[in-house]
Amino acid sequence: MVKSSTPSQTVASAETQTHAGPGVEAACYYAMAEREAGVIPDVGDDVTARPVRRIGVIGAGTMGGGISMNFLNAGIPVALIDATQAALDRGVSMIRGNYERSAAKGKLTPKDVERRMGLLTATTSLEEVAGCDLVIEAVFEDMALKKDLFARLDDICKQGAVLATNTSYLDVNEIAKATRRPEDVVGMHFFSPANVMKLLEVVRGEMSASEVIVTAMELGRLVGKVPVLVGVCNGFVGNRMLSARRKQALALIQEGAMPWDVDRVLEEFGMPMGPFAMTDLAGLDVGWSSERSQGDSLLRDRLCELGRRGQKTHAGYYSYDPKTRQRSADPMVEALVAEYAMRSGHSQRLITDQEILERCLFSSVNEGAKILEEGIAHRASDIDVIWVNGYGWPKRRGGPMYWADDFGLDKVLESVRRYEAMLGNEWHPAELLCRLAARGGYFTR
Repeated sequence: MVKSSTPSQTVASAETQTHAGPGVEAACYYAMAEREAGVIPDVGDDVTARPVRRIGVIGAGTMGGGISMNFLNAGIPVALIDATQAALDRGVSMIRGNYERSAAKGKLTPKDVERRMGLLTATTSLEEVAGCDLVIEAVFEDMALKKDLFARLDDICKQGAVLATNTSYLDVNEIAKATRRPEDVVGMHFFSPANVMKLLEVVRGEMSASEVIVTAMELGRLVGKVPVLVGVCNGFVGNRMLSARRKQALALIQEGAMPWDVDRVLEEFGMPMGPFAMTDLAGLDVGWSSERSQGDSLLRDRLCELGRRGQKTHAGYYSYDPKTRQRSADPMVEALVAEYAMRSGHSQRLITDQEILERCLFSSVNEGAKILEEGIAHRASDIDVIWVNGYGWPKRRGGPMYWADDFGLDKVLESVRRYEAMLGNEWHPAELLCRLAARGGYFTR
């Protein structure tokens, strides 16, 4: 049960409360933030990147194929490796298909397509990475699998090769321990689709050498990405904040909202896609297995068990027209949401647009403040660059931390404390937010 309420305008219109032109200063701020994201405060200008003339990519799935395309586009030879020939063939076919579609639209010539494909070596032999200057793994998000792979790479790769993991959540330090050269290990977290999305989170481990960090950052810029340096924690910066928002979105549908209500409110704010539509696009079965499914207690698992796995099956949180992919609310999902709310002991109540927006935005901002406290991000502006480039935060609003400054940190803190009293300790305010609000300070100025 959702009530569209005029008060939601209070949060949504806070983009430039104190500025002359809507979005103008936010856009200027963002341009400066993106430039500053390339500055590493504790690495001197005398540190140079290692030469990278050939790259190995392990895993020929959607992510590995997209990562490979970035380097092929830049004229860098790539060795693409997968365990089976069938997976490798699918990956190569996907890469060629992407290029041929671009050629059909006039963005590439047929010679461009063949030139890029000619830089690609596809093989099932891991030994092919022996001559690579940088190796990026894009295998399944499983710690044991990644550690086993890095131990093997440690034996195969030449000295001085950079060993990069594309993990989106896992502990880069733990992965580095699987090698005898943790100083050569770094996170290079590309965002899907990796050949399109601009963001690259470069994850510095405890032992990552300065020249390895510089290599990853410069390589990111070379292939047209916006690289941002982050530290190690679960989900790093972007996904850690996204997890806080996702938790609120799921709680809201237990308490009375529907998935399409949450998505609508965030899309009206300016996000290109709400969390449930985003999940449908990525696939509800990412990380899901039938063996570990908890359909009796998790809504997503139940949807997967019913074959509703997102856009690819024409049904997930929404139903999709097979021809147009147009999404629509589904009574079956509405019934499932009500059933799961009842099982979890939540009584349905009226939820306003204002509450949806506050809980989704303020939870992310509060998590961002904790990330800054912990030193996972160097600057609040780095967080904003990550959210603009990786998660579709509207550039005209500057980024979540800039937006919170404009909204007023005292007002943000007041709402966070109200939700802490209402919902529990997960809403405990970050110390940094408390300190800045007390003295009328800002995250980004």
